[in-house]
Amino acid sequence: MCCLFGLIDTAQYFTRQQKNDILHALATVSEARGQDATGVAYCHKGALMVSKRPVPGHIFPLQIPYDAAVIMGHTRLTTQGSEKKNYNNHPFLAPAGTGSFALAHNGILHNDHELRRQRKLPSTKIETRQQQLPGTKIETDSYIAVQLLARSGEVSIDSLRNMAERLEGSFSFTVLDDQNNLYFVKGDSPLCLYHYQTSGVYLYASTKQI
Repeated sequence: MCCLFGLIDTAQYFTRQQKNDILHALATVSEARGQDATGVAYCHKGALMVSKRPVPGHIFPLQIPYDAAVIMGHTRLTTQGSEKKNYNNHPFLAPAGTGSFALAHNGILHNDHELRRQRKLPSTKIETRQQQLPGTKIETDSYIAVQLLARSGEVSIDSLRNMAERLEGSFSFTVLDDQNNLYFVKGDSPLCLYHYQTSGVYLYASTKQI
């Protein structure tokens, strides 16, 4: 059980400090679904940035710049891959074609090992020793979704659909690309999106209570 959370403010309704205050509140309340690690992704000056640490949401240092209009967040409850190795934490940053994307996942996937074998994707150290496959240090089940998107060479509705249809288990994903497009992939795991019409702002989290 983890938590997805974030803010979409393309009209720049909020000040930098207000964005950081709102995201801090979301990260803090999202600890109800995971306290092992916290991370965010956003675009800044045309580049996709990811910041994450193995700390709970209420002490995660948020320094979102003013020009970040879409911020994607995650709090983690560790199920596979130690949170103390920060590369196991969300969001994950990866290339896709000539661009890049960040992905966060809430849920548990069951066929990640099988998909890596089938598609000859980089595997964990244990898999590598057993099957002589190319290796990756990232140990989480979630990372297979990143690998499938990266292999497709693009982030699009079609590539997201193809990725999701190959996965077995529970999931909701958020994916932010370096063009400031935020995608939601809703599976069995919960996800709640609110639109505040006066400001044009969207806030989202894994549950309505958050």
